[in-house]
Amino acid sequence: MGLTKSEIFTDEQNTIANIAKTLGHPARVAILQHLFKIKGCICNDLVDEIGLAQPTISQHLKELKNMGLIKGNIEGTSICYCIDEEKWAEVRSLLEDFMGMRFGLKGNCC
Repeated sequence: MGLTKSEIFTDEQNTIANIAKTLGHPARVAILQHLFKIKGCICNDLVDEIGLAQPTISQHLKELKNMGLIKGNIEGTSICYCIDEEKWAEVRSLLEDFMGMRFGLKGNCC
C-alpha cells in the first residue's frame, strides 16, 4: 500500500477514513453486532460465536479497541470487552453528519 499523505487531509477526514477501515472487515462488524446484541461484556465466547480462531479474534478485538469502539477490562486471565458507549456515540454522530451530506447537481453534469 502506498502512502496516504494523511497530513494533507483534515482531522475529520482522517477519522472517518480510519473508522471505515476499522469497520471494513466483516468479522469486526460481527463482533460489534454481537456485543450490541448481548448488551454487556463478553470474555471468551467470541470464538464459538464468530467462528474464527482465537488469534484472529484477538487481532480484530485489538483493532476495534485501538479505534476506541470497544473497551476491555482484565479479569483474571482473560480480558472482557464491551462497547465504549461514549466513543460509539461520537462515531455515530460523525458518520451521520458525513452520510447526511447532500448535493444538488446543476444541469446535466454527466
